[in-house]
Amino acid sequence: MTNLLRPLSLMLLLAGLLCACSAESDIEEATSATNPDSAELLHEALESYFELQLERNPLWATFLGDHRFNDRLAITIAPEYIAESLAIERSYLERVEAIDAASLDDADRLSREIFLRERRHAIAGAAFPAHLMPISQFRNMGNTMAQLGSGQGAQPFAKAEDFDAFISRMVDFSRWVDQAMANMREGMIKNVVQPAILMERVLDQLAAHSGPAADTLFARPLKTLPETLTADEADALRQRYLAAIDEVLIPAYGTLHDFIRDEYLPAARPTHGMHALPNGQDWYSWLVKGTTTTKLTPGQIHDIGLAEVARIHDAIREVMVEVEFEGDLEDFFTFTASDPRFYVEDPADLLAAYEALRDRVEAELDNLFDLTPEAGYEIRPVEPYRERSAAGASYMRPAADGSRPGIFYVNTYDLSARPLWAVESLFLHEAVPGHHYQIALQQEQTDLPRFRRFGGNTAFIEGWALYAESLGRELGLYTDPYQYFGMLNAELWRAIRLVVDTGVHLHGWNRDEVLDYMFANSSVGRARAVAEAERYMAIPSQALAYKVGQLRFLELRQRAEATLGDAFDIRGFHNLILRNGALPLDVLEAEVEAWIKTRRPRDEV
Repeated sequence: MTNLLRPLSLMLLLAGLLCACSAESDIEEATSATNPDSAELLHEALESYFELQLERNPLWATFLGDHRFNDRLAITIAPEYIAESLAIERSYLERVEAIDAASLDDADRLSREIFLRERRHAIAGAAFPAHLMPISQFRNMGNTMAQLGSGQGAQPFAKAEDFDAFISRMVDFSRWVDQAMANMREGMIKNVVQPAILMERVLDQLAAHSGPAADTLFARPLKTLPETLTADEADALRQRYLAAIDEVLIPAYGTLHDFIRDEYLPAARPTHGMHALPNGQDWYSWLVKGTTTTKLTPGQIHDIGLAEVARIHDAIREVMVEVEFEGDLEDFFTFTASDPRFYVEDPADLLAAYEALRDRVEAELDNLFDLTPEAGYEIRPVEPYRERSAAGASYMRPAADGSRPGIFYVNTYDLSARPLWAVESLFLHEAVPGHHYQIALQQEQTDLPRFRRFGGNTAFIEGWALYAESLGRELGLYTDPYQYFGMLNAELWRAIRLVVDTGVHLHGWNRDEVLDYMFANSSVGRARAVAEAERYMAIPSQALAYKVGQLRFLELRQRAEATLGDAFDIRGFHNLILRNGALPLDVLEAEVEAWIKTRRPRDEV
């Protein structure tokens, strides 16, 4: 085992220093020889930063389809790695700040502005010790390794070298586990620990990866070994791969499981919000700023959520009138949550309902869009080992090189919590024209700097997906009033998130208070409510992005329509939004305002 270890941190440090020295040398030579303009200096800095991040974050590279670093798993939670990261952020901030924005064209000025915002936010975040809480049921490196090692994810297993690369990554995972336990022990001393209930969920996830090695999901890639191998080569590969699972991977999962059970859980906190952490309110405010890319405070967002819940309730009451339902809102929630007509008993039937929407939606897309992603997508069930704590659906971006499609994951666990009236809106959100459409298009915009092609912010990405749900009627969907209710219910859920995320982290609500608010204001089933409540506890502020982003998209569209009247072009509006990638929301607003001005009649400008 030890002979497989690499001094990764030292390698990363040397690579970062060499990259920085090389980049500085290149700039000095170019300046003395050709006096490059500001645009060239900017492009060099942005590409240098991106390339450095790929090497320092090899998992990210793998998910992007860059397989140069498939044998590595950076220990990003190690103190030396964190210190290096902060130094790099400061160095590139200074480097790009020195480039004169006035000498750049509009596209480069936009890239410069976004890059500087991201660096400043990252530097501000160094004040908060997130590395002391490196694992939760939603952010669990054990789950990531399982997705990769199953043979169904981003990690390739096409040749013998791919198997050996993952063996090396297994060893790094073992080192990651050691560092995670050291960090959590430090967190226990400093009172920076996770809620106990979340770590109970983690135990179940880790326990799913016990031996024997041949029966684990990590052995699945061995079922399709490369055909180019001889029988002896295949047997040798199979033996060393199973040995690595047995001697490295399974013990790492077991060690982490037992540490959490025996040491960490007794020290984990009974509270559920960030308010209970040292400097927790400032930490939460920093997260909210980064998530929403707005100046909205957590308190303002809480109030917006309350107002949106009330508005959407009124819209649902209109549906109740349309379907001639007798009873109040709570009765309607109970009816839609329990009537058998809205549910299936076989997971295959739920997956088929989503598949049936492909052609229907794509036939109408030309009415709203004339940009189309080249990458395709698949619809898959969430894997059994994580389905109990996973969200109802999720999306994984396609590989940029075309080697892997986008994946729309549907959670088929507890079908009594997966109503059919949610199918149309969820499809629009996760697939087309939501996440798949926007993310695939973004990374296919090769004229954008790579940090924009493959980056972005949650408010834009999730806000766009929720906005995409509102396009259902324009795409020929929601003809069934119950499907339209499904859209309203999904929007209601995102409004509820504004209330409960800020409720738990700002106002100190506990999990039961969050659940009570959910049950009182929606038709949610208990399994989903519990998973969602614990999600907000595990990844604070992320749930705010959906509604904050959607409201901004709707506001900008309404503003453009009202200003331009008959001159408004919905396809041009959508092109403007999608071709620039996931912009911060206030930057997006400025771009839309400029677009409106170029389309106003001259006598109105």
